[in-house]
Amino acid sequence: MDYLDFEKPIEELVEKLNQSKKIGEEGDVDVSKTVSELEKKIKSIRGEIYKNLTPWQKVQMSRHPQRPYTMDYINTLTKGDFAEIHGDRGVKDDKAMVGGWGTIDEQTIMFIGQQKGKNTKERQYRNFGMANPEGYRKALRLMKMAEKFGKPVVSLIDTPGAFPGLEAEERGQGEAIARNLIEMTKLKVPIICIIIGEGASGGALGIGIGDKVLMMENSWYSVISPENCSTILWRSWEFKEKAANALKLTSDDMMKNKLIDGVIKEPLGGAHTFPNECYKNVKKAIKESIAQCKTLTPKKLVKIRMDKFSKMGVFNE
Repeated sequence: MDYLDFEKPIEELVEKLNQSKKIGEEGDVDVSKTVSELEKKIKSIRGEIYKNLTPWQKVQMSRHPQRPYTMDYINTLTKGDFAEIHGDRGVKDDKAMVGGWGTIDEQTIMFIGQQKGKNTKERQYRNFGMANPEGYRKALRLMKMAEKFGKPVVSLIDTPGAFPGLEAEERGQGEAIARNLIEMTKLKVPIICIIIGEGASGGALGIGIGDKVLMMENSWYSVISPENCSTILWRSWEFKEKAANALKLTSDDMMKNKLIDGVIKEPLGGAHTFPNECYKNVKKAIKESIAQCKTLTPKKLVKIRMDKFSKMGVFNE
């Protein structure tokens, strides 16, 4: 297990716990009291640390290398019953954007999401979760397919942004994302969007228009990353923590500003420490959201979705 800087007190206690268990197993010694005390202490320290995370610490949590990625959620929730669909029927198959059919408790769902890599080779293969225009066009193709068969769409968002390369702009990156915004607004089936890690800029918004937009507790959602914001405003990455505070990018801030519909709780320690609990929470949120949307007619569903996004950013002086 990798530990972040602010998790070091937990790392030290976990090492002591593992050493105590090892001594007990190898030396046939009763260490139950020591183990029990260490476990209680770890739980207490976790409570102190994770209940008071700063916005920047939550950004770090969202990027933890062992945090579950899109395919981890899909494969677990569908119990391996996932049929991936490839290509945008135009240019190529974008490996940063994945999608296909899967089932949760006999409910067929079209899953779409950005996939990051877990090692250097896979990160390059997945382009670090940064989709090209063909990735967004593939996502739209799959959404239209779901609409054709009357099945709900679940979008799992985890990206540092759409790919900013020259070739992506030449193939119409901005148009592809804008097209998705228009088409998702009008889609006649339920759309559930969940930010599971990073939700940066138009790269996240390109698959983020939904009837229910939810965030994992330790994820972030903003027009720009703290580092890039710091670079623009102060010409240095050193003010990234200050930028994270100012951007109001945490799930709590987004909920207060009425930009999302709910927060999916993570266990103390985060999704990377207890992934199975997170899978259960996400599954419950998906099922409840789909059930709520199914009570509405397609026409009503689209109207409520349009009204919700139209009201965002409106204020009185």
